[in-house]
Amino acid sequence: PKEVQANIGTGEFRSLHPLWNRRFSTKFNGVGYPVQCGAAALYTPEGKAQVSKLIEHYMGNAQILRKAVMSGGLSVYGGLNAPYIWVKGPEGNSSWDLFDRILKEVNIVVTPGSGFGEAGEGYFRISAFNSRSNAQEAARRFQEITW
Repeated sequence: PKEVQANIGTGEFRSLHPLWNRRFSTKFNGVGYPVQCGAAALYTPEGKAQVSKLIEHYMGNAQILRKAVMSGGLSVYGGLNAPYIWVKGPEGNSSWDLFDRILKEVNIVVTPGSGFGEAGEGYFRISAFNSRSNAQEAARRFQEITW
């Protein structure tokens, strides 16, 4: 609080707020140096190569998952330019019904579309952020569901 004061040694009292504000601003002002270094490393040839490799990996997972869900006859969106696959469930199923069914039948956690607003109702989202072996196993399990 701005009312807090301290004796500055001469008998005069001054507000501690400017000192506190300076310390706070110094400590928390902007992005930390290690984070800045990490961000700068992304633009080096090695950083660009590593990012490309990660993108290739996750988009490969997206293709595996997308094909598996499409084989069940559901409408699938995404997974081509982003590592998320949106799936329209059968009519009459809420997003949470779909979530529960997938979890109970094949032990996979998806994201109910309703969590993204009204337009997401009746959909679920699959993330491709995982290992290749987990994506392949999830794809196998998705193919076990009879829609």
